Amino acid sequence: MLEKIDHLGIAVHSIAEARKFYEEILGLTCEKEEEVVSQKVRTAFFVLGETHIELLEPTTDDSPIAKFLSSRGEGLHHVAYRSTNVEEQLEQARENGCKLIHETPFTGAGNKQVAFLHPKSSHGLLTEFCSGAQK
Repeated sequence: MLEKIDHLGIAVHSIAEARKFYEEILGLTCEKEEEVVSQKVRTAFFVLGETHIELLEPTTDDSPIAKFLSSRGEGLHHVAYRSTNVEEQLEQARENGCKLIHETPFTGAGNKQVAFLHPKSSHGLLTEFCSGAQK
């Protein structure tokens, strides 16, 4: 079952440059930065109420974020929904004809279990299900 919007993923060319906007203009504090080697991405998380904003910077030219930036430029990359059970969410999506990018969850940023639905199944927006505590 979905609980809330966990975070908004925003693709950026440079976290260092983007942090200036989030910190100096919006007044938010970067909670943490980390690299997710398996996804070839560096992340930075900002808290706004119960929702996080996740900046995503590619670490290689062949990363999914680099490809996104090349075709679409900086901006909203995905919406992540917190779920009590990612595997059940995937099964429900599969049973209802959604195309899954990931058949099973994997460990993403913040040690969360995550999986994505293909944008073609969610009206053009990459959709993430996630569960587990961010540490």
